[in-house]
Amino acid sequence: MELSVYNRTNQNLDEILPLYEKIMTSAETTLNLPQGYVISVTFVRSRTIHTINRDYRGIDRPTDVISFAIGDDLMGVESQEELMDLGDIFINIDYARKQAVTYGHSYERELCFLFTHGLLHCLGYDHMTKEQEQEMYALQDRILDPVIRRDPC
Repeated sequence: MELSVYNRTNQNLDEILPLYEKIMTSAETTLNLPQGYVISVTFVRSRTIHTINRDYRGIDRPTDVISFAIGDDLMGVESQEELMDLGDIFINIDYARKQAVTYGHSYERELCFLFTHGLLHCLGYDHMTKEQEQEMYALQDRILDPVIRRDPC
């Protein structure tokens, strides 16, 4: 899996990228994915994700992570290369910092959790029903736990 990273914040997030590489490898193994998928992640602040959430989802507030899965709209797909593009993940670093404190784990763990959650959405997983939620959350744990500890560092 190939990762494109865009940092729209003033924070240095380079230390998280090797963990994201490990998460992608773990996801490939856990889900038996073919080689060649591409995903992008953009780090943003609350104001930016608030605008995205309002404009694209009709929800007028910030959130922690938003995923835009290419597979949700395959009407315009013209090539195999486009089929391998999973989509885009936007991670709100402000929420990640707050949620790390709330959930009692490290900021890095929260950034990794949000990436894993977004990646699974881009792969077609959802949590609209209780069964879907159980499946998706179990996969998050199987992918993420071998990569980064749950307890604070």
